[in-house]
Amino acid sequence: MKVSPRMPGFSGVTAQRRVLIVDDHPIVRQGLRRMIEPEPDLVVCGEVQTEREARAAIRALAPDVVIVDISLAQGDGLELVRDVHAQRPELPMLVLSMHDELIYAERLLAAGASGYIMKQAASDQLLIALRKVLEGETYLSESLAGNLGRIDGGSGGAGLGADPIDRLSNRELQVLSLIGRGLSSREAAEALGLSVKTVETHRQSLKRKLNLATNAQLLQYAINWYASRSTPPAAASVEPDPPA
Repeated sequence: MKVSPRMPGFSGVTAQRRVLIVDDHPIVRQGLRRMIEPEPDLVVCGEVQTEREARAAIRALAPDVVIVDISLAQGDGLELVRDVHAQRPELPMLVLSMHDELIYAERLLAAGASGYIMKQAASDQLLIALRKVLEGETYLSESLAGNLGRIDGGSGGAGLGADPIDRLSNRELQVLSLIGRGLSSREAAEALGLSVKTVETHRQSLKRKLNLATNAQLLQYAINWYASRSTPPAAASVEPDPPA
């Protein structure tokens, strides 16, 4: 775990707010730190890369806000958000994602996330999102807010629970997303840090919950669902500039 001390030399009117970064990609953590550190009202108090380290860092470092990637090599960002919110509902958590903006946003917000931002977002949007959630507000991109409204409107007011997807566990949702992206069970297992047998168990559960009889039907369902919910990624901008 990489830790930064408080900065006693800061003499601004507003105290610095402490930001904890949870992401398993060093280059992303470096890019986020480079965005945040020049800001006089923000300071990165630590960087961790696993769910377990994140839980320990929240206790030890007392951050004012947590930036968390939902796709961690060790652990589950979805579960981290839910559990931390249950224990520390006053701690804002800004979720970071490379893709699948619409796939997880509703569930994460329901679990207690304060905002959701794409890794491809420009640096000014990240800073806007951080300050907004620190003020106790919810941050959503314009496109995400519009799409969530469209989806809710299309449900006829049925709300959460009307979609069979809502019956899936967080891990099942992840597996369905990977199937929709064309990954095999072995590839999905590697991506999630699970055994192939565990992924196959999740596939059987998906078929049962979604009322699908065959693997072919599951594949087609996953492809259609993923295509309808995914946001095409733009050029990433949180990564640091290459050395000159």
